[in-house]
Amino acid sequence: MAKSPYRPFHPNPEQIALMPSVSGNTINGLGETPFRRAAPIYWHEPETLHHGELQKWFYTQNPDNEAINKARAARNSILNIEVPPVSGPPLQQSAEKWTQELAAFVESIDCELFGITALNPDWTYEGAGLTQNWVIMVGVAHDYEQIATAPEMTAGAEVIKQYGRGSKAVKDIAGWIHDRGWDADCHGGPMAGPLLLVPHAIECGFGELGKHGSIINREYGSSFRLAAVVTDIPLIPTPKATYHVDDFCERCQVCANACPPEAILPEKVMVRGNTKWYVDFDKCIPFFNENSGCAICIAACPWSIPGRGPKIVQQLLRRAARSAR
Repeated sequence: MAKSPYRPFHPNPEQIALMPSVSGNTINGLGETPFRRAAPIYWHEPETLHHGELQKWFYTQNPDNEAINKARAARNSILNIEVPPVSGPPLQQSAEKWTQELAAFVESIDCELFGITALNPDWTYEGAGLTQNWVIMVGVAHDYEQIATAPEMTAGAEVIKQYGRGSKAVKDIAGWIHDRGWDADCHGGPMAGPLLLVPHAIECGFGELGKHGSIINREYGSSFRLAAVVTDIPLIPTPKATYHVDDFCERCQVCANACPPEAILPEKVMVRGNTKWYVDFDKCIPFFNENSGCAICIAACPWSIPGRGPKIVQQLLRRAARSAR
């Protein structure tokens, strides 16, 4: 299989000088067998992070790129939108009716994926202290022609655009809940907020974790971004989805071969008490920072090609059926 044309990658010495003494893999808990909650490492307030200077350095790159600046300005206008306050007495109705009406509302706003799951405290950052019962997840799909240009700045601008679209969607949902007298908090990327979005998205049926550390969805592959709302309105969870992604990723080498810094590990490893696919943070982040957020692994994943995912799912289901005989 073709190897990345960006190899060998030699990080900018200016960036390497900002690397902290502690490994990002250590912060992430690589190799730790006891469970613990995740510690913030990136996309939080930089002054609170070991890698905060690297995070700030990321924003100094490509300062004059028109596409990046336009996308950031559009996203900032969305982030500045104020969600209307909670109004009136809390509406009382069944979880079934809440879920039905919420799903109908989400159909009217701009997003592609929607799901509901119980908030799991294990999937929040240490010290977060969230008390809400439910997480409403949304996913917003990339324009494949744009993300396929990764690691060009057109792909970086596309990522920024979709983070903005995700933030708008969850603000719309939070406002809808506030109008019915209940509180809700929304969290969009890239700033991480208090909860881990990926495991909650997997739990509510968005897909399964791929070798490249991102969710693989049957329709959109990994070519989408996440945002969330946390709330206490009564809801019914969305079923988890399983279609044998591991069986595919164990055989496929596309993302690993495409990764310029060779950060994608070939096998699952132990991370804070769970065996999972993992991307080496210390190898990944320098290329990520120097190349508009990279996104090569997302673009290269065969599942991300429009129309390819459902066909792969059918192949995997047939393979699983044969193995079960």
